[in-house]
Amino acid sequence: MADQKTQLQNLLQQVLNQILHEQNSQNSQNSQNSQNNNQISILLERPKNPEHGDFATNLAMKLAKTLRKKPQEISNDLINKIQQIQQQNPNLNFIENISIAGAGFINFKCKATSKLSIISKVLNEKENFGKSAKKNQKILVEFVSANPTGPLHVGHGRGAAYGASLSNLLEFAGFDVDREYYVNDAGRQMDILAISTLLRCVEVHFPNAIDFPPNAYQGDYVKIMAEQFSTRNPKFFTENINKNFIENFLQDLGKFSPDNKDNNEIVLDQYISKAKQILGKNNYEILHKFVLTEQLDDCKNDLQEFGVTFDNWFSEKSLMQNNEVQNCIDLLTQNGNIYVAENNAKWFKSTDFGDEKNRVVQRDNGIYTYFASDIAYHKNKFQRGYDKMINIWGADHHGYISRVKGALKALNLNAENLIIALVQFAVLYRNGEKAQMSTRSGQFITLRDLRKEVGNDACRFFYVMRKSDQHLDFDLDLAKSQSSDNPVYYIQYAYARIASSLKKANVEIKIADAENLANLEKYITSEKDLALCDCLLRFPEVIETAARDLAPHQIAFYAKNLAAEFHAWYNSTRILSENLAEQNARLLLISAVQIVIKNAMKILGVSCPETM
Repeated sequence: MADQKTQLQNLLQQVLNQILHEQNSQNSQNSQNSQNNNQISILLERPKNPEHGDFATNLAMKLAKTLRKKPQEISNDLINKIQQIQQQNPNLNFIENISIAGAGFINFKCKATSKLSIISKVLNEKENFGKSAKKNQKILVEFVSANPTGPLHVGHGRGAAYGASLSNLLEFAGFDVDREYYVNDAGRQMDILAISTLLRCVEVHFPNAIDFPPNAYQGDYVKIMAEQFSTRNPKFFTENINKNFIENFLQDLGKFSPDNKDNNEIVLDQYISKAKQILGKNNYEILHKFVLTEQLDDCKNDLQEFGVTFDNWFSEKSLMQNNEVQNCIDLLTQNGNIYVAENNAKWFKSTDFGDEKNRVVQRDNGIYTYFASDIAYHKNKFQRGYDKMINIWGADHHGYISRVKGALKALNLNAENLIIALVQFAVLYRNGEKAQMSTRSGQFITLRDLRKEVGNDACRFFYVMRKSDQHLDFDLDLAKSQSSDNPVYYIQYAYARIASSLKKANVEIKIADAENLANLEKYITSEKDLALCDCLLRFPEVIETAARDLAPHQIAFYAKNLAAEFHAWYNSTRILSENLAEQNARLLLISAVQIVIKNAMKILGVSCPETM
């Protein structure tokens, strides 16, 4: 049987159809009315004040212009038609009262006993409770996609937690979801990591022979990787790293300046070019492949330990190898969206699509830009047949949206099918001090270290308990505390309390037993009992809303609210009783609460231990 909200929406739709049919019959301009009527949607919400009822709709106000009547007059007409249908349909006997409020809002109050049916529904459906029917829509969620140039830091963790929770949520809501990580394995950053590793290796054999670039990757992980490369590839050094290498490398190199960042980037590119020239293509590929494999494997292991998995790791390099980047540039050129500058660099006319300036897609040396690869990558996504594609980007990529969507439009693709969800980086505070994070400088807190300190559960929950595009201060002291102020502990403690009560009772209750169901109406009657039932009823609604809004934080809010309702109930209710019928009714109720807590937390990637 459909839930109460769905039944009410269906009922209102039936009544709306009747009223519009009557209106159209009286009006000669049927075609114009039909066009207007198609724009009338039914909004059914839960009032903020419970005294106003369980559901409310503003349908009368929406109909006022079409029917040319006052909203209150329309509300009376709607209620009369609803009551007529209600008399003929016993499934609608859960509606206790219908009233008009304010300018024409219609409030629905449900019978208290009708809420008890949710208990058996949850207990029967278990892990499937709250799931939506299959929507036959394929969605690709691309997230994290950090350059594999170093360990993931706490900033990346929020995107990982949000993307994984969102993917779980969308699957729970009936969508077919693929999770994808875009690997930037063909760009300049990987070259910088390769030269950083090579120079750390050189330092071991020829200390102070070559200045280590201030804008290369500085972290200790680079030194460790250099040691590993030296150990695993001894022949590489005996054949390539010698005095001749040093002398050739140092010829015609610029000097680094402490005050000129642009100059330092030019000099760093000279270092990379020199290494490629002296080592040769094959040897450089050995080095490049090693650093890529090491960092990508570390990233995969870190994410897997965090409970974040991907269906596909998409290689940027594959776009080059398959000529997809060049094909995109050619197509954009044919469409008149590319122009060649005086220095022979190729530019995309992104200002034609709302961007603040045009963007380079191919430099004068023939090298494609990141933007060119991104255009080809997104075209590839469309070719794979997804209904919607969701990109999860850091908030600092906001300006990138218009140029990517502009390129899709220039390729005659439907840019509306690409959805960008922005995620603010989390700021970590320890002992009241803000931790600095920079991958090149090496001053960062890794996601792995954070997980070791506070645990996966706290990380996953804290990362998603705020709206993704809102600033997040990650309070380590709170995340590790065992108090009601810590939302993770608070929710898990509710689950563990229920597990303990069920264990103490040590009885098996048959869910479908008629006597047990009857006992629910007899003993689950208090205000706190019904508040718990009402909270359970809301779970499917929260799933649909959260999925629509791409907002897993709403699941976090819901889980915390359900835990709060349970703790309030637990502190005022005696579960174990000499009256076994009363005890069993309460055990059925808390068993349902336990299932829903677990379903919500599973979406967020948080465990539910039975003991605390």
